[in-house]
Amino acid sequence: MKRGTVIFLVVAALILLWGVTAYNSLISGDENVGKLWANVESQYQRRADLIPNLVATVKGYAAHERETLEGVVAARARATQVTVDASSLTPEKLQEYQAAQGELSSALGRLLMVTENYPDLKANQNFLELQAQLEGTENRIQVERSRYNDAAGNFNAAIRRFPKNIIAGIASLERKPYFEASEGAEKAPKVEF
Repeated sequence: MKRGTVIFLVVAALILLWGVTAYNSLISGDENVGKLWANVESQYQRRADLIPNLVATVKGYAAHERETLEGVVAARARATQVTVDASSLTPEKLQEYQAAQGELSSALGRLLMVTENYPDLKANQNFLELQAQLEGTENRIQVERSRYNDAAGNFNAAIRRFPKNIIAGIASLERKPYFEASEGAEKAPKVEF
């Protein structure tokens, strides 16, 4: 073989090896984003699973607070109906998902405010345990959302950097949306007694 042919084959093999390695790293990043999205959904599902127990506990004490209780149940139903697959995650779908979860968070907040009128309920061990579980779940949701945003940021940066952007374009890999703060979240809530 001629020396030029050998050099060409070596260079071609190196480029091919780099392309395979770059593609595999991008796929690993995409899979990581999908896995972390599943963790976010898992924590939201945990919250949705806790809500019927919380509502049942409050219902026993606050029977005439029907509107608030029904609002929580309806918001939970809407939140569990909105699902997003990690492979088809778009900013619009994520916003719809966030809106449904935000509505549920708001309904839960109203429910917890209602409990202030029921001293016996506030002292009930089941209620206190459920409230602690929900608080822990909200913290877990925030942690998983942060991890997802970190992974999405790393993936988005990887598919935009040269020369991996060429591989990402060939593989049709697209940017992943971020969780963003809800509208009005920049304002501190006003607490009145």
